[in-house]
Amino acid sequence: MCWMCDHPNATREDYSDVLRTKMLQSGWVVQYVESDRNPFAYTVGLHDWGRPELLITGVSPTRACRLLNSVTRDALRGLTLVPGMQIRVADGPLVEVVEVDHPDAHMGWAIHVGGPDVRALQLVWADGRGRWPWSATFCDGRRRQPVLGRRTQNV
Repeated sequence: MCWMCDHPNATREDYSDVLRTKMLQSGWVVQYVESDRNPFAYTVGLHDWGRPELLITGVSPTRACRLLNSVTRDALRGLTLVPGMQIRVADGPLVEVVEVDHPDAHMGWAIHVGGPDVRALQLVWADGRGRWPWSATFCDGRRRQPVLGRRTQNV
């Protein structure tokens, strides 16, 4: 359940304060958006480091946090993420970086904290057989992974 649901008398500013406190402790936070059909997660706070926020769709909260935190740590250690590049996440899948077309449509808390100039990159993951969501055979049609931007090929 979400923090706002668990604290029905709280305001958006109360939750914003929670996010900011966590960002002060670790540098960023991962915000998970629950959905039966299209769950996703994104970072909040990388904009303050001069980096684009990161987003991932179609994975569980635990997996989203693990993947986003892993790539965030690498980015803050110097890895430059460029649309079209593919990277193997430590103990995770192969991902391709895609520029998110409209971060403001999906990443409300990142925009609330970082402002309207926030950029975002999506980590698009390949399934267990190395197929991408733009393939008709991705996950044998059983699972969805919305891609929130246009793919840049051949970096």
